Order: sequence, then structure tokens, then C-alpha cells
Amino acid sequence: MKRHRLQRVYGILLEHFGPQHWWPGDSAFEIIVGAILTQNTNWQNVARAVENLKRASALSAGKLRRMNNSAVARLIRPSGYYRLKTKRLKNFLDVLHSSYGGSLARMRRAPLAALRQQLLSVNGIGPETADSILLYAFNKPVFVVDAYTRRIFSRHGLVPADASYGDIQAYCMRNLAGGSGVFNEFHALIVRLGKEYCLKTKPRCGSCPLKYEK
Repeated sequence: MKRHRLQRVYGILLEHFGPQHWWPGDSAFEIIVGAILTQNTNWQNVARAVENLKRASALSAGKLRRMNNSAVARLIRPSGYYRLKTKRLKNFLDVLHSSYGGSLARMRRAPLAALRQQLLSVNGIGPETADSILLYAFNKPVFVVDAYTRRIFSRHGLVPADASYGDIQAYCMRNLAGGSGVFNEFHALIVRLGKEYCLKTKPRCGSCPLKYEK
């Protein structure tokens, strides 16, 4: 049986780049904090903010929730929009506390569909951030769609340029076998491809590992 084109793309990228070991983080909570802080900035800035939280012994749900907003904002300043992101972190922590007694283990056990809707109801958490939390922190089988995914897939004719987030996600989840492990790895490979070859302007099509894929 012929493999779906999406599976072939995944295989090519995995062979070219190798495993990406993404998302970096020592705990589920660190991954969640990173997912919220990485909005509208690059990972280097997020890593600096997370390191500040670690040095201040503030990288725990209870400690971060008890800290006043100005103290949190100072620590996460490298991530940019630090006052806004402080509010978003606190909004998430309020839900974690009120619905799960502050326990990420209890949150992880919630049904996927219900948990996703709950995350999306948190002010400041959109589909990409919610799905990053679900996939990378909780190992839930959801595919994360970002700007790299849309750019690469539309350029290669996998999805229409105007496809919605939900349409792209459904396409990936329908045609990729392997569950959360493959979803995790494929998304990381897409990001790598987008940063190194499928650039927003002046893409390096001639050397792209997907140049002969059809």
C-alpha cells in the first residue's frame, strides 16, 4: 500500500535532520511556561526567561502563582511583552488551581477534548499554545500547527494557502500514523525546515530536502 504523501515528507525530513528532541524542558510545568512565553518571540529569549525563573526558584506552579505580578514580570522580561505574558501565566495558573487543585497530574488525566476547550478558554491561550501544551507537556495526540507548517504545506501543495488552523490540523491527524510521538517529531522537523530552507523570503528551494518530493 502506497504511503500517504505526508508520511513520505515526514520520512524525508527525519532522514535529513534526524530526531529533534523537542520540546526542551526538565518538567511538564517548564514546558507549559515555555509554550506561553514563546508567543511573539524566539526561543533564545524564552530560554533566558526560564533560566531567570529557575535561578529565583520560581519555576513551580505554587510559587509562581503566589508571586506578585511585578516580580514575575521582572524575571520573564527577556521574553518580551512581559507584563502581558505575566497575566497569561497567571490566568493559566488560576485554572490549574481552581479546576485541578494545582496538580498537573490531575490536569493530564482530563479527557483530551475537554482539556483542549478549557485551555482555549484561558485568556491569552490560542490554538497553537493550547496544542503545544497538550502535545509537549501532556503527550496528548494533537498536531501543532504554526506559521512554518502553513508556509511549507501550502508551498508544496499539501493544503490551500487559506486553509484554517483546524483544517490543517485535521489533515495532519487524519493522514499521519504514530500518534503523539510522530506529531511531536514532525512538528519539530517542520520548524527546522522552515528556519533553514523554507524561509519566508528568499527560500532555499534548490537545496531543500523536499525539492524532489512529489
